[in-house]
Amino acid sequence: MNRGDLQALSAVRLNEAKALLKAGFPSGAWYLAGYAVECGLKACIAKQVQRYDFPDRDLVRDLHIHDIAKLVGKAGLRDALNARIELDQAFNDNWTLVKSWVPESRYQVWRAEEARALLEAVGNRNYGAITWIKRHW
Repeated sequence: MNRGDLQALSAVRLNEAKALLKAGFPSGAWYLAGYAVECGLKACIAKQVQRYDFPDRDLVRDLHIHDIAKLVGKAGLRDALNARIELDQAFNDNWTLVKSWVPESRYQVWRAEEARALLEAVGNRNYGAITWIKRHW
C-alpha cells in the first residue's frame, strides 16, 4: 500500500462513516471515523519513505500500530500538532476527542450523538483532524 492508496482510503473511510451515521449505524460510524485518521497519519509516514531505500525493521514493525498518538510521533508531526493545539482551542477540543479513538472501540456501542461528535472532530473543514493531516501528507 502506498501513500496515494492511504490518502484515498482515508477519504473513503470518512465517507463511509458519514453514510453509516446517516443510515442509523453510529457504532460503525465511530469506528470508521477514527480509522480515517489512522490512514491519514500513515499516509504522512509513507511520505517520508524514500523510493528504493530498504526500510529499517524497527520502523516497519512500529508502523503496524493503531495508536493515533504514536502515529503522530512516527510521522514526525508532534511539534506541528502541539503548535496547532496551542494556537487553536477548537482544534484542541477536536483533537482531544480524536485521540480517544482506539480500534477496540469497534466492540462498543456508540450513540448517534457520540458518533456525530467524532465525525465533526475528524472532518470539520476548519478545525478537523483530517484537514490538519492533509496539510502534511
